[in-house]
Amino acid sequence: MAVKFQFNKVSMQALQKELKIRIAALPTLKAKEAALRVTIKKEKQRLEDLRAAFAEMRDCLGESQRLFGEFPPESLSVDSVEYGADNVAGISIPVLGEIRFIESTDSALLDPSWLPWGWQTARELLRSRVDIDVAERRVELLEYARKKTTQKVNLYEKVQIPEFSEAVLKIKRYLEDVENLEKAAQKITKAKQARAAEAA
Repeated sequence: MAVKFQFNKVSMQALQKELKIRIAALPTLKAKEAALRVTIKKEKQRLEDLRAAFAEMRDCLGESQRLFGEFPPESLSVDSVEYGADNVAGISIPVLGEIRFIESTDSALLDPSWLPWGWQTARELLRSRVDIDVAERRVELLEYARKKTTQKVNLYEKVQIPEFSEAVLKIKRYLEDVENLEKAAQKITKAKQARAAEAA
């Protein structure tokens, strides 16, 4: 989209103001983009670590995984999940807080003896799985913000700043040409008046 302007001082001042705003904002946007890139790299590494830890947890269960076939699913439920927010380069991303579980049993005598271990293991696995989900969401939000910031940097740097600069230059040249023509016209008029006065 080409910049629309008129060949006058008011239009030139408006363009200069817009240009100044973009030039001032560009370093901040570039710093934000760089900060987001670094943070995304860290978050992706953290996500890989969480996935590896989850896989290791499951592998450590080994033969014990069969016990979960007998695990009474109604004996453990999630009561609440608390989320917080973290601010990275002006982007709000979720942080996992506390997960509260409810353990219930019909009869402590009739339940299998491994049930408390099962609850503990299930809580750890669920916490790990939710941690992974939150980490994935964090990466997703940060990548979206980085993409938008990169687009804005490119828009300012490669499109708007050059277009505004060129438009201001065109207006300046036009106004200079008009001023030069007026001066030339004044000189011609003075020269004609001087010749007319000499002739008279």
